Amino acid sequence: MKNILIKSILLFAALTFTCCELDEVTNPNAATVDSVQNGASQADIQLLAVGLEAVMRNDLEYHYDTVSILGRDYYDLTGVDPRYTGEMLKGPLDSNGFLTTRSYAAWYKIVKSANILIEAVENSEAGFSDQVKNSYYGYAKTLKAYALLMLSSRQYTNGIRLDVADPNNLGPNVGYSEALTGVRSMLDTAASELSSGGSSFDFSISTGFTGFDTPATFRQFNRALAARVALYQDDMSGVLSELAGSFFDISGNLWTGPAHIFGATGNDILNAQFHVLDQSGEEFMIHDSWMNDAEAGDSRVTAKSFMLTGGTTTFDGLSADYQVALYKSNVDPVYLIRNEELVLMYAEAQIGTNNTEAITAINTVRNAAGLADYAGATDNASLLDEVLNQRRYSLFAEGHRWVDLRRLGRLNEIPLDRSGDNVIDAFPTPFTETGAN
Repeated sequence: MKNILIKSILLFAALTFTCCELDEVTNPNAATVDSVQNGASQADIQLLAVGLEAVMRNDLEYHYDTVSILGRDYYDLTGVDPRYTGEMLKGPLDSNGFLTTRSYAAWYKIVKSANILIEAVENSEAGFSDQVKNSYYGYAKTLKAYALLMLSSRQYTNGIRLDVADPNNLGPNVGYSEALTGVRSMLDTAASELSSGGSSFDFSISTGFTGFDTPATFRQFNRALAARVALYQDDMSGVLSELAGSFFDISGNLWTGPAHIFGATGNDILNAQFHVLDQSGEEFMIHDSWMNDAEAGDSRVTAKSFMLTGGTTTFDGLSADYQVALYKSNVDPVYLIRNEELVLMYAEAQIGTNNTEAITAINTVRNAAGLADYAGATDNASLLDEVLNQRRYSLFAEGHRWVDLRRLGRLNEIPLDRSGDNVIDAFPTPFTETGAN
């Protein structure tokens, strides 16, 4: 990724995005959005494709921190900004504040970058074959759909815009159900294009996508995302169908999956979700309930937590003992989706149809964490509780807990530690967007 970024940064660093508007490209070569989108060379388009992957990593911490705090995976007790323990936990969220707007803009920057790539391929002077065009389209639309899915999880019933291709004629703001339908349709289109995209991509993909760096294997990533959408739609037969075309492997490495990668040299960026352990100013603290509710011997707990040597840290009436330790260095990868999530989706989708198979999948995850086979009740409700519990520990700090509790109607399970704290179920539409509805 390091060498790729040095080349692509000239083209993508100047793609500035504010809500749903895109400014002109202004780089040392004097390129403009129009010149990239019309008559682009093969090299231009290769840089756009590489840059699309690179730009996806920007501001990730604002997404994962905010949704994790809303779900009480962890708290930000650094005291750097009181909004993390005030506004985030009490509400209402400011529609014009960075907690709302920063991630919204970052995800839409990916969408707009994908749109530029698609239009550039359509209007290129490179003489691409239909096969090569399809590989670009499938790649761009998959990543665009991913960004829109992450956005829809944040905005929920407040809705998102699926169509922002023309900044002067934006599509309507659509509700959650319509957003999921649109994202799934986009993924299906992309999957079809990847199937017709030949045996290799025309551009380089980082090592974070090793194993997913051809149209066929990238399509497996696409189908994994489609399975997640189906889960959110409560379409369990759809989950199983999509998993069949994904990289799901019930006996495989649970950490297999495409990931954002980082670097400390050149024009690369660091993983901003890494926090130095036992250092003042790095108090991203795990909610006590996550520690207290864990089964004895769960290796996920020891792997993802660190007990402060100085004991309990307290800020703004909140306290905790254990620091988030999911990432061990500032260049650790951040996964877009991985096999452990797929195994747990498979388990959930089997409940009520084949509970024995659901238990097999549950045990795959439990055993990997050093736990014995599941020995609880095998009725549907009990198995769903167990799957949700395994998701809580397997996918800790990966942005799922808040979404899981909401989709299952369990937001009342979110602990409220102070008088005046509240459960928030969605981010507001940014103030700058409300006048364009």
